[in-house]
Amino acid sequence: MTIKYLNVLLIFFLTAQVSAQQEDITNSLYETYATYKEPALNKRRIKHQDLASLINGYRNNSKFDVTTVGSSIEGRTLSLISIGSGETDVFLWSQMHGDEPTATQAIFDILNFLDSDDFKVEKEDILKNLRLHFLPMLNPDGAEVFQRRNTLGIDINRDALRLQSPEGKTLKRVRDSLSADFGFNLHDQSTYYNAERTDKPATISYLAPAYNYEKDINEVRGNAMKVIVFMNNIIQKYAPGQVGRYNDDFEPRAFGDNIQKWGTSTILIESGGYPDDVEKQEIRKLNYVSILSAIYTIANGNYRDIALEDYEKIPQNDRKLFDLKIESVGYKLLGSEYILDLGIQRPEVDLKDHNDFWYSSRIIDQGDLSTYYGYDTFEATGYTLIPGKVYTKTVKSIGELKNLNPMELLKSGYTYIRVEQLDEKLLSSPIPLHLISATYSVPKFNLAVGKNPTFLLIKGQKIEKAVINGFLIDLDTGNGDFVNAMIYR
Repeated sequence: MTIKYLNVLLIFFLTAQVSAQQEDITNSLYETYATYKEPALNKRRIKHQDLASLINGYRNNSKFDVTTVGSSIEGRTLSLISIGSGETDVFLWSQMHGDEPTATQAIFDILNFLDSDDFKVEKEDILKNLRLHFLPMLNPDGAEVFQRRNTLGIDINRDALRLQSPEGKTLKRVRDSLSADFGFNLHDQSTYYNAERTDKPATISYLAPAYNYEKDINEVRGNAMKVIVFMNNIIQKYAPGQVGRYNDDFEPRAFGDNIQKWGTSTILIESGGYPDDVEKQEIRKLNYVSILSAIYTIANGNYRDIALEDYEKIPQNDRKLFDLKIESVGYKLLGSEYILDLGIQRPEVDLKDHNDFWYSSRIIDQGDLSTYYGYDTFEATGYTLIPGKVYTKTVKSIGELKNLNPMELLKSGYTYIRVEQLDEKLLSSPIPLHLISATYSVPKFNLAVGKNPTFLLIKGQKIEKAVINGFLIDLDTGNGDFVNAMIYR
């Protein structure tokens, strides 16, 4: 056996060993996640005050260094939490857009992990090789009202050149002071993105941003691509087929593109949709596992052995998902019957305090939607769509609704109930029928893009299904994912 052959075998053995170790820690991180999940953060609409006590706890923890690095337009503090003694700096920032909080929650889960006494060997490898820096909630003013932009009304992620916003100035100053080797730019994306040419939601999407119009790949960007390939392989274990890759057209105003240009290997992570995960807690868990695993591979350096060409194998992001897709339903119009597909989405409407929301659904598209997909899809061949009616009796108050049987009313063709005394504070209907005031006149039914999706589905002479505010309900079983109907005054 030649020396050359022995060397090849040794390299293969060492690579396999490192891969197995990485597999072990990834499995363990996933299985033990509940131990480190920060219980104070359990919904998307988190605010700066929700983080304040958590950050103060790390100020008083000798393992961590906490520095106030800036403030928002409205004066909310921006904090940097650092740990580790290594020479490689890794900088993670989240919630540049105020309504994108998934990774902010995951950051505090990661901090809990780093503060624990578990995984000592792995954490020693991380902390002796790396210096980790976390800047959670870069846009606290936007988070306060659950909006993308800051108080100035600008998108901070388009402020890398002009640096008008104090939040953008802080991000630039911190990046420059650290001269970070790796950067994790953490966002949320629409739940309606899917992995290209599949019905799978793009639960996680990645991008190694381009640093010029030519989309050149230097060592800095190449390292980001390799780490993304590594993270994709992890996510595939827990959400197979649910990873997308963003278009890498160069955007000269964007922070990710510029931070890549300034010499930090930048990894953009976008948290999208996952079935039955409205508050995105499963996606938060996937962030935790994949980011910590990526940090570990950066610490031990084995990302360098990953094939760069595998980055292009990740499917691109597409945007062809609906909350509900109804296929091939019959629809009568002016004496003729047509066959339509309907694509329905359920936009959220925030409550006044921006702590919760209700749904006001819309038909987004209709016609031939054979190239689109739904989180829920109903094959409606043989069904005909008909409008609902106003219940013949007027109910005096909301309290009297408990005396009615919504399923029986729907089976009888009713989708609206008139209520004489409608509380002004009530924003949505808790039962699967729309509530209307004593004077409201229901418009003539018109199936059209932009309209609220409310109708009945009949087969033969029997009403079998109802769609109320975009929620499909089986009238025989009562099954469905109904949340709320509308109120019209």
